[in-house]
Amino acid sequence: MTAANRFFFFLVFSAATLSAKADSFAVGGIEADRGELVSGFITVPKGMDSASEIPVSIAHGTNDGPVLALIAGTHGYEYPPITALQTIRAKLDPATLSGTVIMVHIANMPSFLGRTIYYSPGDGKNLNRMYPGDPDGSISQRIAHLITTEVIDQADYLVDLHGGDGNEALRPYVYMPVTGEAEFDAKIQGLAVAFGLDHIVMDTGPQHASGPSLFTDQTALERGIPAITTETGQSGSNDPYWVGLAENGIWNVLRHLSMIPGDEVPNTGITWLGDYKVVTSPQSGIFKAVTRDGYAVTEGTILGVLVDFFGNELTKIRAPFSGIVNYVISTPPVSKGEPVAMISKVNDR
Repeated sequence: MTAANRFFFFLVFSAATLSAKADSFAVGGIEADRGELVSGFITVPKGMDSASEIPVSIAHGTNDGPVLALIAGTHGYEYPPITALQTIRAKLDPATLSGTVIMVHIANMPSFLGRTIYYSPGDGKNLNRMYPGDPDGSISQRIAHLITTEVIDQADYLVDLHGGDGNEALRPYVYMPVTGEAEFDAKIQGLAVAFGLDHIVMDTGPQHASGPSLFTDQTALERGIPAITTETGQSGSNDPYWVGLAENGIWNVLRHLSMIPGDEVPNTGITWLGDYKVVTSPQSGIFKAVTRDGYAVTEGTILGVLVDFFGNELTKIRAPFSGIVNYVISTPPVSKGEPVAMISKVNDR
């Protein structure tokens, strides 16, 4: 983190902390008074393409505390976090809450309603590559801009809630960014461990070399806001088990931040991972997975076989190194350059 970023972090942190102590808290025209939980929609105005809206809830506690942003539905086919936030909203009591919780229930409504993986049907773009957004851009860029300015810029902590998309068999894990700033990284690790999943992937650097932040969590980090990305669920399933992982993780983060009563539940037996690689398809075709999510593989292990649209083998796709399969594509179609699997090395930490 540069000196300029640290200075900006101080300004953002101070502004967010002051807003958390105010008698009311507003996000995009939705306003909650002390001790209130209010829900509504942020309007994404029509631009070069259609308008949209973002459902948001604000729980503004009676007591002072941090502002926690919880963002679900960045990818519209990742259902468990969306359902988990509905449950959190129903159970969270602002009267016993210290601080403020911003819940973005569905960040990407076009993708959610269109049942699409990765990309918005409105502009064909991946919302989690559009940050910090552009108010004059296409629908995904305008959504990213509003979430950046209305949600991220007001947060003290952020959890970007994901799950295995409609085509991903995924073993739940947390992306834990590592910036090299010890005090800042300790706050990030606190969030990652508190979320309670037993696999944590250490993300040791910005996922962009320069220019736009691209990712939700990177946008927060550049503003000095501790952030993690969580992955619960697989292949578009909304099974209560996957929902429960997200819900339990959120409650424990709230305890960790002393925002609700109760002691943080310890997370024991963590498998630390790092040096991950997303393996992509060399061409379009049909992918037939051989391995499964969570498997340990050695370098050169066949992850799957790529065949053409007649069933003729094109190539075998192999593990680039020994490690754990975080996810593997579980449905047949794959386009050139798209992921077929993610592998992480086990870390001795």
